[in-house]
Formats: sequence, structure tokens, C-alpha cells
Amino acid sequence: MDTFITNVTAVTMTPGTEVLFGVNIGITDGKIEFISKKVPEEMPKTIIEGTGMVAMPGLINCHTHIYSGLARGLAIKGCNPTNFLENLEQQWWKIDDNLTLDGTKASAYATILDSIRDGVTTIFDHHASFCEIPGSLFTIKDAAQELGMRSCLCYEVSDRRGQEKCDQAIAENAEFAQWAAKERRDNDNHMIAAMFGGHATFTLSDETMDKMAEANNGLTGFHIHVCEGMNDVWDSRLNRGGISPVERLLQHNLLGPDTMLGHCIHVTPAEMDIVKESGTWLVNNPESNMGNAVGCAPVLEFFRRGIPVCMGTDAYTHDMLESLKVFLIIQRHNAAMPNVGWCEAMTMLFENNAKMASKYFDRKLGVLEAGAAADVIVMDYKPFTPLSEENIDGHMLFGMMGKNCRTTIINGRVLYKDREFVGIDEDKINAWTMAESKKLWSTLNDRVY
Repeated sequence: MDTFITNVTAVTMTPGTEVLFGVNIGITDGKIEFISKKVPEEMPKTIIEGTGMVAMPGLINCHTHIYSGLARGLAIKGCNPTNFLENLEQQWWKIDDNLTLDGTKASAYATILDSIRDGVTTIFDHHASFCEIPGSLFTIKDAAQELGMRSCLCYEVSDRRGQEKCDQAIAENAEFAQWAAKERRDNDNHMIAAMFGGHATFTLSDETMDKMAEANNGLTGFHIHVCEGMNDVWDSRLNRGGISPVERLLQHNLLGPDTMLGHCIHVTPAEMDIVKESGTWLVNNPESNMGNAVGCAPVLEFFRRGIPVCMGTDAYTHDMLESLKVFLIIQRHNAAMPNVGWCEAMTMLFENNAKMASKYFDRKLGVLEAGAAADVIVMDYKPFTPLSEENIDGHMLFGMMGKNCRTTIINGRVLYKDREFVGIDEDKINAWTMAESKKLWSTLNDRVY
């Protein structure tokens, strides 16, 4: 046994969300060995005191953007967007146009450390760094492996910076997906996975979509923004033959049960039918959608139609429990009904995210049970009202936050214990990341920071 968690309240997230009180958790070789009152005859080196704490499966973020990691506190001169497209042009595309490989690595460090602090153990990242594309996914992979984050990576292909950059982005996706498949096959690596990224249909020509499908050659699924803003809808209708964004993806063989579409705020019932029939997954990012003022995705309707929806942050935050709360209130506000969204919120974060992650990492994720991957978080959460499987969702929605995370374990490796990083030189990483952020900010604003 490698790690022993003592006397903890375990929220298993198994069917029925069983809550076990005063149990011990044994972890061996990256997997949960047992959850019971059992005490090993020989104690392992690492013991985590769980008295008064709540153990949960590590949280999964199904849509984030590492390239935004250095944007915190940044104000780009002249950036004053009045709509979503202007926000992309004035802020995010300027950042990724100037993001070097070192900047990408610094962004990965910042994102991953914040995620670990907030109890996130798996990320699905959608990267852009048009300043330096070749090697960018491998750079992120190196940071993820160093810090211990379970990561599914892709690069957002786009025509927005010309043919050479577009071809480089396609090649980066293809090369990384091939590497990840070989690494899984040859080295049994279940910590790094790949999808094939695309920005959005309004920056992807028909020819580019065909190139993406050809380069991928069925190796993995696609991860693409769809109908996040109305400009995506208008572009398809006015400039791409009068069809919808989802219809375009269908025509170019980019849909299917391994594909995940981000946002899908402005989709029609006909597009929903296509998504449903193709088995495609969606991922909702409620805080980002509110911050970008692009609208509220019709998630309640997605659920009514049986479309699987995951939850992500879009890098607006790294706190998945915060997004859980925001999802509930925006859906209720939008529907003008105070009795909707609760079940959908829990299903997205704890069931669908786990299914998507388990699919891509070929490990049982998102549950605490013997044989599952040892992605475990210990929350410093002391309830002052009764807590059981009947109401644990209410405690998460109205009590817990990422800041309650005291200990984070990924693949059996204790990365964060008693709110201190283990085997990670946070100060050294932060100093280097600070230097890289100053370089980026200086370039963007033509001044010295």
C-alpha cells in the first residue's frame, strides 16, 4: 500500500451516491485498493488524516483553455469589446498570437497548479498559440507529466491566421494524437490522451474540415466550439451554403460518439436531432457564457432529448464546484422556474464528465470504489446540518467550494497535502511563470512590466 486515508466521510459517487462514514481508504499502484473500516497490518509511508473531512472523487473539467493561463489581471490596450467576436479579436486572439512555447508552458503550469488546488484531477484542454504552434501540445504534455495532471489535449485548428498556420495546427493535432496512442499502447500510459481540436465553424473552411478528418483518420474524437456566439450561426447561413454549423460538421464527418462540442448555445431543434442521432457529446461552460454575454445554452432541452452534456469552465475559473453553482442559477433564471437544473447539474459534473474521462483514459474515473483510479480529493468541509446520500448534492451546491480542497491525489500520487504542494516547487514555478507573463504583457501593450 502506498497511501492510507483514515477515518474519513467518503462520498463514493457510485450509483445512488453512497456516503460512508468513518471509513479508511487504501491506495496502491495508482488505484483504490479498499474503502472500509479495514486497517492495514503495516502502515504505508504516506498517511492522510481524514477525521472531520470529506473524501470525494477528483473533479473533472471537460473544457478549459491553458492559453488563457497568463491573462489574469491583464488589460490589453484598446480592448473594449461590445460583442463576442470583438472579444476574440481584441483579447484572446491577441494573446495566442503572441504566446511562445515558453509562454505556453508557463500557462500550463499556472492552469494545472490552480486546478490541483481546487480539487481538479483531470482536464480536457483546447489550446491555441498561433505564435508558435509546432511542439505546443508536447510542451503542455511535459508540464502535465511533471505536475501529475491527467490531461486530454488538442490544438484548435483555424483558418484565421492563414494556410501555413492552419496546416501546422492540423499537423500538431495529428502528431500528438499518434504519440498519445503509441504511448498508451507501448507504455500503458493512462495519464495523457488526445482529441483533435478545431476552433469554430466560422473560422474553418470546408477544405480545412476535410483535412482535419483526413489527418485524424479515425484515431480520436474532435473537440470544437459550436454556436457559442451568433456570428458562428450567421457565418454558416450567409457564407457556407446556407446550412447550420452542426450540419457542416456532419457533412465533413466530424461528429460521433467520441466528439465533444463546446457551448452549443444557439443551436436549433434540427441541430439537436443531428447531435442526438450521431451520438455526439456536448460540454457546457456556464460562467464563461455569462461572462462573454453570449447567452444560456438550452441544457434542459438537451437532457430532455437524451443528449449527453458534460461541464467545463472554459478557463473562466478552475473551480468546478463554482461552475456547478452557476449552472444551477443561470438555468433557473433563464427558465424562470425555481425547480429545474438540480439533477442536470449533478449528472453533468459527476456522471457525464466521469464517462467522458473514463472513455479517453481507459480507467474507471469519477468514483470511489475498489479498482477505480486513485484520483481522490479530501475536502475540509464540516457540515452543520445532517449529511447523507439523500442530500450530499445540496451540500455541494450550497456549501462546498474548490477552496475546501485540502488534499489532492492523482493516479495515486499525493500532489497536494494539507494545502501544500508535495514534490512541486511552487515558488520556483511561480517565479518563472511571472517572468513569462511579464514578457507576454510587455509585448501586448508595448511597455515594460
